Amino acid sequence: MLSQIPQTDGKRVSINKSLRILHLEDEPDFSNLVHALLEREGYQVNLVLVDNLADFQKALASENFDVVLADYMLPTCNGLDALTKARAIYPETPFLLVSGTIGEQAAIESLRAGATDYVLKLWPERLVPAVRRAVQEAEERRQRKHVETQLVRREKYFRALTENALDIVTVLNREGIYLYNSPSLTRVLGYEPKELAGHNAFGFVHPEDLDRSRKAFEGALQNPERSVRVEFRFRHQDGSWRYLEAVGQSHVDDPAIGGVVINSRDISDRKKTEAELHESEIQLRQAQKMEAIGQLAGGVAHDFNNILTVIHGHASLLLAKAGLSGDNARSAQQIAHSAERASSLTRQLLAFSRRQVIQPKPLDLNEVVLNLTKMVGRVLGEDITLDVQYFHQPAVILGDGGMIDQVLLNLAVNCRDAMPKGGFLRIAIGEGQIEIRHIAQHPEARSGRFFCVTVSDTGCGIAPENLRRIFEPFFTTKELGRGTGLGLATAYGIIKQHQGWIDVESRVGRGTTVRVFLPEISQPAQAIEQATLNGSVRGGKETILVVEDEEPVRELVSNLLAGYGYTVVQAESGTKALEVWQQSRDLIDLLLTDLVMPDRMSGRELAERFWADRPGLKVIFTSGYNADVLGKDFVARRGLNYLQKPFQPAKLAKTVRDCLDAVN
Repeated sequence: MLSQIPQTDGKRVSINKSLRILHLEDEPDFSNLVHALLEREGYQVNLVLVDNLADFQKALASENFDVVLADYMLPTCNGLDALTKARAIYPETPFLLVSGTIGEQAAIESLRAGATDYVLKLWPERLVPAVRRAVQEAEERRQRKHVETQLVRREKYFRALTENALDIVTVLNREGIYLYNSPSLTRVLGYEPKELAGHNAFGFVHPEDLDRSRKAFEGALQNPERSVRVEFRFRHQDGSWRYLEAVGQSHVDDPAIGGVVINSRDISDRKKTEAELHESEIQLRQAQKMEAIGQLAGGVAHDFNNILTVIHGHASLLLAKAGLSGDNARSAQQIAHSAERASSLTRQLLAFSRRQVIQPKPLDLNEVVLNLTKMVGRVLGEDITLDVQYFHQPAVILGDGGMIDQVLLNLAVNCRDAMPKGGFLRIAIGEGQIEIRHIAQHPEARSGRFFCVTVSDTGCGIAPENLRRIFEPFFTTKELGRGTGLGLATAYGIIKQHQGWIDVESRVGRGTTVRVFLPEISQPAQAIEQATLNGSVRGGKETILVVEDEEPVRELVSNLLAGYGYTVVQAESGTKALEVWQQSRDLIDLLLTDLVMPDRMSGRELAERFWADRPGLKVIFTSGYNADVLGKDFVARRGLNYLQKPFQPAKLAKTVRDCLDAVN
């Protein structure tokens, strides 16, 4: 047994590291020597001494030790047995065999069995370096294992991020060759990551976006410290194009990455929504523009109708004279004919501006289209095939049959003109519930149940730059002299007046589809009737108060009525009419008044003043606008008499006579 501590060279290193040591040794003096040697080297030693295998196992189970020392030969066991027990519990804890004598073969066996080192008791000066080395190696292994564990955890973490990310994580080398693609590539673009490995990414970019994408990539390479953002179209595995928003940053000089890292997100749905919103904004602006044009057109038509009333009326008076013949008669006929043509144009303007008088009643669109196909067949010619698909039950709307005919006939004529070499025209009637999505894309649409008349052709189609203008009055793509440009504008106004709207889809060379939406009603349809005017009109001796601010119109109406035997009293405004009323109220049988007058008193207000004095007074309203200027509540009154300008003398005489003969 050694009884003294060997001397060293006198150099000590202050370590101040505590060591917990389990020592299997049957000689306490040697254990004390070990303790002293380690403390002399600066260690704070907490040593547990046991001398048998049972206590050794119990100590291992109760505490964690930094080092295990074991004598190779003990009375009850040997060091290899202790080594087996220790490695079973703490495989990484340094285990040193210490013995008085150990053969070379035994030493090799112990190292193979897992011993860290062995030291002979004869050379105690080797013990401290062996312990120090074993502890350091154990610490290095622990740290290395910790780093490896962290690396594994981090790798799993980032793998989970990339594999489950909604975006695509890509790494490209300097030439744009794929080095890596995250699994989300398959979900977003349909490719397996291995399919793109080794391919150049720019070979999948849309040609129109290629230059912009390359510049962004080069910008990332030149400025590694900042990220670069770019949007482009990328070819999907199915051949379609998807919009991607990519953010890239160069890590080419980083050996761990060696490329440009790009995060790409599919923004195709966002782009589609933006396009739909943009289209909705365009349609809204178009609707607002059409509304403004409609107001202007209505105002022009109103003033023009006053002029046409005078022209048409005097032409009719000239033609009524028995002595008119030859060139004079032909001139009067030409004036009347031209006035009638001008009246037709103003009616179209009023229809476009939704100020034309309509006579709505329940109509079955099936019957409307059926009656129209006879005329349409003659208009189309033999080289255009007409296919009509009716609704399986009555498709009842509230509308003016003549106006709906005009709309469908205009559409059919446009289809014919778009197919000069023949083609196919389909008219189909359907029903549907208008949803919020449709309303979002078409600002003029409304929710509810509507019938839809679809008119489609296989013609030349409409260019995109013209498609947004087709409902503008006087806009036409036809040759000079082949159209006024009011056909579709009139259809637009008529359908708006019927609380509906029109959608148009067209592609150049692929034909055009027009959908006319009209509100569905539950009332039964009525038969379509044609209004006729009796050529023989009876006059009378009653007194009529004519109120009209336009002097030529006022004089014409007064002369026409006087020609039928009536007594006529004139007034140029509501104020003058009140003065006449004060003097002749008991003599006046009928008030014929314009609706819009300049002295802040409308025809409606004048009539209401008279009715307050004489509730049974007969009244006829006239205007270049429609009856809506009276107000919808007023129009709804039964027995309302309204005369649209311009009117024929016979129409005026019949309306006056019917009103006077009507029973209140």
